[in-house]
Amino acid sequence: MDRPRDGPLALLLLFLGHVITALEVPLDPKLLEELPQPPTITHQSPKDYIVDPRENIVIHCEAKGKPHPSFSWTRNGTHFDIDKDPKVIMKPHSGTLVIDISGGERAEVYEGVYQCSAHNELGTAVSNSIVIRQSRSPLWSKERISPIVAQKGQSLILHCRPPTGLPPPIIFWMDNNFQRLPQSQRVSQALNGDLYFSNIEPEDSRSDYICYARFPHTQTIQQKQPITVRVLDMDSLNDTVADYFNDTDLFSDKPAEERAPIFLVPSEPVSSKMVLRGEILEMECIAGGLPTPAVSWVKRNGEIPSGRASFLNFDKTLRITDVSEADAGEYRCIAKNRHGSVHHNIRVTVNAAPYWISAPRNLVLAPKEMGIITCRAAGHPKPTIRWLMNGLPIEDAPKDASRKVEEDTLIFSEVQTGSSAVYQCNASNQYGYLLSNAFVNVLAEPPRVLTPPNIVYQVIMNKPALLECLTFGSPVPTITWFKDSRSSMLEGNAYVFHENGTLEIHMSQPTNSGKYTCVSRNNLGISENHVYLEVKEPTRILRPPEYRVVQRNRDVVFECKVKHDPSLVPTMTWLKDNGELPDDERFRVESDSLTITDVTESDAGTYTCVMNTTLDQDSASARLTVVEAPPTPAVIYEQPGAPTDLELTDPGARSVQLTWTPGEEHNSPIKKFLIQYEDALHQSGVWHNLTEVPGTKTTAHLKLSPYVQYSFRVLALNDVGFSHPSVPSHQYKTSPAAPDENPSEVKGHGTEHNNLVIMWKPLTPLQANGPGLKYKVMWRQQDTEKNWASVSVANVSKFVVSGTPTFVPYEVMVQAINDYGLGPNPSTVIGFSGEDFPSAAPGDVQVLVQNSTLAEVRWSPVPLESVRGRLQGYKVHYQRERSLHRHNSHHGKQRTEIFSPNKTNGKLPDLLPYSVYSLHVAAFNGRGEGPASAVQRFETPEGIPGAPSYFGVSFTDLDSLTLQWSPPHERNGRLTGYTLKYQTVDSKHDLGLLEELDLPSNQSSFTLHNLPHSTRYKFYISARTQRGAGPALTEEAIGHTAVSVPPVHVTSLHYTHSSPVAPAFGNISSSVSEDGALISWEYWGPEKHLYVEYIIDNSDEDWHKEKVNGSEFHVLKGLKKGLAYKVRVVARGHDDRAVHHSEELLVKVPAMVSPQVDIATQGWFIGLMSAIALLILILLIICFIKRNKGGKYPVKEKEDAHGDPEIQPMKEDDITFGEYSDEDHKPLKGSRTPSSGTVKRDGSDDSLVDYGDSGDTQFNEDGSFIGQYSGRSDRGATHDSSEPPSPVNAMNSFV
Repeated sequence: MDRPRDGPLALLLLFLGHVITALEVPLDPKLLEELPQPPTITHQSPKDYIVDPRENIVIHCEAKGKPHPSFSWTRNGTHFDIDKDPKVIMKPHSGTLVIDISGGERAEVYEGVYQCSAHNELGTAVSNSIVIRQSRSPLWSKERISPIVAQKGQSLILHCRPPTGLPPPIIFWMDNNFQRLPQSQRVSQALNGDLYFSNIEPEDSRSDYICYARFPHTQTIQQKQPITVRVLDMDSLNDTVADYFNDTDLFSDKPAEERAPIFLVPSEPVSSKMVLRGEILEMECIAGGLPTPAVSWVKRNGEIPSGRASFLNFDKTLRITDVSEADAGEYRCIAKNRHGSVHHNIRVTVNAAPYWISAPRNLVLAPKEMGIITCRAAGHPKPTIRWLMNGLPIEDAPKDASRKVEEDTLIFSEVQTGSSAVYQCNASNQYGYLLSNAFVNVLAEPPRVLTPPNIVYQVIMNKPALLECLTFGSPVPTITWFKDSRSSMLEGNAYVFHENGTLEIHMSQPTNSGKYTCVSRNNLGISENHVYLEVKEPTRILRPPEYRVVQRNRDVVFECKVKHDPSLVPTMTWLKDNGELPDDERFRVESDSLTITDVTESDAGTYTCVMNTTLDQDSASARLTVVEAPPTPAVIYEQPGAPTDLELTDPGARSVQLTWTPGEEHNSPIKKFLIQYEDALHQSGVWHNLTEVPGTKTTAHLKLSPYVQYSFRVLALNDVGFSHPSVPSHQYKTSPAAPDENPSEVKGHGTEHNNLVIMWKPLTPLQANGPGLKYKVMWRQQDTEKNWASVSVANVSKFVVSGTPTFVPYEVMVQAINDYGLGPNPSTVIGFSGEDFPSAAPGDVQVLVQNSTLAEVRWSPVPLESVRGRLQGYKVHYQRERSLHRHNSHHGKQRTEIFSPNKTNGKLPDLLPYSVYSLHVAAFNGRGEGPASAVQRFETPEGIPGAPSYFGVSFTDLDSLTLQWSPPHERNGRLTGYTLKYQTVDSKHDLGLLEELDLPSNQSSFTLHNLPHSTRYKFYISARTQRGAGPALTEEAIGHTAVSVPPVHVTSLHYTHSSPVAPAFGNISSSVSEDGALISWEYWGPEKHLYVEYIIDNSDEDWHKEKVNGSEFHVLKGLKKGLAYKVRVVARGHDDRAVHHSEELLVKVPAMVSPQVDIATQGWFIGLMSAIALLILILLIICFIKRNKGGKYPVKEKEDAHGDPEIQPMKEDDITFGEYSDEDHKPLKGSRTPSSGTVKRDGSDDSLVDYGDSGDTQFNEDGSFIGQYSGRSDRGATHDSSEPPSPVNAMNSFV
């Protein structure tokens, strides 16, 4: 129902859009200080402001205005009286609040919603609502965590459950040595911090699964109690026991059951997520199963955005950045192994907090003018627009007939002085809000000229002159120019009047010198300013230096006589071979000459005389040749003498005869004569070459031009050089005539889409043939217009035809005219009017990836009518957005490939493997590029990796070498492993047999044992991806002899890295425990050689450094108790030069009482206990062997009463032994021992275990028992793991 008024409103807004662009306030500081201006917020704290409780709270609010604004605050919607709280102060001339909590006050007392207002007499600007919250890093709740026992192959979840912090903590899992726990497709950390095992393996058994929470705002780290995990490996236990019991299988031989995948998270069959536009969407699916399931993702009825999506955590997490409405829909994660698959659907909805389409902008109007302020925002749900005036709802503001509210638009008409105000636009929905201030400033200002008065502009003759007249007024004033007097206004083609008031004179002549006045007018007044123009004569070298041939040890003089404008101060400079003169006292510079005494061979070269003034310069050069002095007097060769007796005969309208007498030849024949002339009418003092005649002639018939005052002179040339010029002849003046020729180099082309610029090379004064030279410029549209349009111009070399159609051909002619007639009929030149930017983008853009470094892009050509000019080709702009590898996400510079207009495809070379690229295609003509096609993103496949970034050899012991390496800087894909090759090198440098090892990608070291002494080895290490192996690094080392030989490092590749623009380190923090100081950080730089450096605070000693092994954590051990240390993290290049370093951190080590030594951890005690256990084991084995050989024991009768134990089943439910037999060839049967190391007995009262429970049982020399039946324990009791009563327990202890 609002549609009928949309049309008039749109026309009104379009009209107002043209009106309000008429007034612009210049950025002149003095003017800005004088003009009144409503307040403008220039700086404020973020909307959600989390403060550190250890520091004072600073809430920023800065504003500008004229007069300077005053400030006030509200807290939780009510006035905040800062004078009542001595802890709160407001900075002078500012609205910034500083809340002092250093005296022990709690920061949470000042939590709340704050808003700042800036006021002056023209209005009130308000800040955003700033929510102040205290950061919190609570301690982990104390809990007792029981050990977790799981059977191999089962799924397992280790819960972290960190304390709730503000902001939320960063979760990571480490061990007791502060090393990150390795994660893989089988073991990974969920988004909530829990550690998931798809299936558990024996190597997962450990007692130090520790969850850490790092609170980034306060840089503190909290840790959970360690979790112990014990994994029962039934297969391994069965094999070990069977080896000792005559290959008898005592336990079940059933392996861990393989199973189809099930989802551990999420647990429900269908889930949903809501995400806001522009934020990050993260979805995860973690599955259990055996073998480990692989997870993949699809979007139903759509595509996952390749440019913004990434698969993290071994493809278990799908992460989409910069979410848009197109990302809504249903996503499915699929977990699959060889036993089946399972899927989970996640419904994603995308809403949006308000975002600007067109934010309101300040409006400056003159009285009676019209204008608009628009406030357009989008969001989902659609935002509500609410207007305020000076911080109050606009409906509560004083009524103003000149103001009208139309939803998201304020319309002002016929504004009056005093209507200035600050308007606030608030766009909000349930997910957030936008608040923007925009003022309306009504100014009535008479004109004022901002250019300083009486400026003197100096310019060289025939150069352009620019005279400034910058003005301001409201309404916008008009500017006119006058020269010398106010009698006539300047106009005509000789002048160009720029929009900013500047007057331009194309070719300055002496007649242009004088006083200029610019006048600025509007309806409120008039202002004027005077400037002066001085046109100076150009600087000219009248007598340049001449070529010299000088004998060694002689002197030489170069002359350089100059003519310049007498009002300019000249500076003469001499150069040798375009460089400074040697610092040698033999070189003497005078006002018009250079003298070199005692010349040497090194003085040979080219000498240049440069004459500079403040406006221009002139230069001339001559060469010096140094020759050896002859042993005997030789013939002296010099330039010829100057010709004499110049005489003019046979005068004609355009010719004259010149004769002269040659000068002395000086032992070198004259080869030719050069005749020069001076035009005293147009270029006095400048000599031009006219013609040359052979050295045998002394007469020349000269062809002349009309309207010239000639003077002639002659120079002679021999093998040494030119002579001095002759004395000039008397003047010979020719009569004026019509031009003989028209301007050359005529061409026409457009500089805008609606003009045609006709240009030509002007005639020289000599070609003008008479006074009053003008140019008749003619043009017509080819094949369309019959009549020629024409205009006559003077003192210019171009003419602009406006209002032409876009890129159409024109016929152009330029004819010379003077006071004596027209030049010849000009020839026609075809030129085109201006081009416009292409209006269409290439379509159907496709990218075909050829290999890891080459892609082909294809597109459809733009329609011919959309080119709007001459199609010059297509530009493909492409850029590397990021690497697919998480260790390298640096953006690349945008590159451009240009293809000819007949091409619809092209190759993009030199791409980086395993990367995400984006590109767009645009057509271009002579005006520029048209619109770009839609952005296309593509991924390059993996390539072979670069060489490892580091490779070194160290000695472990006498017969071992340890190799260490680091991953390549250029991984170019997912590393699948490393190839290690090595071979011996004998004394003749012959290579031995090459050995090769394949190592996993997560391994960074390898130790070779049992190496022969004094043998040299050559090692090769290279990384592999699925595409193959990359280049190798080599190292050579010699095995240990009695004297250690240092390894010889022969690194075959070197790398150079550029420093990043942004900081490379962040979030550095520390945590001190008994084990040392844990230093953690984040690092984004390319260098891999990281060191933690530390020094005692306030000491002068050198920094100590410890190398970091590829992690972002390091433990400093051995720090002295009770001292404070300065710690920093440094990244070094291959040359050991520090490239980046973090901020310094102060770490205080508390003084502690020395801990008591735990005897159970001492080496001698462990060795003693191991020897005793081994002795007991040997005695038990001897006893068992004796018994199997038929030794009789009193327990034999009791065993016979139980019958044959072969037929007694094993009690699998409680993992116990059945009755054992005394027969020699019947093996024992039983199941594996529980992880506690105890064995539960069955129902037999007379087992060997029963007899050993007394604690008094002893053995005699032949292995038989001494104490029979003594102290028999009750049935069902368990044995302590330290007792050795039975072979089974002994074997369990061994295992």
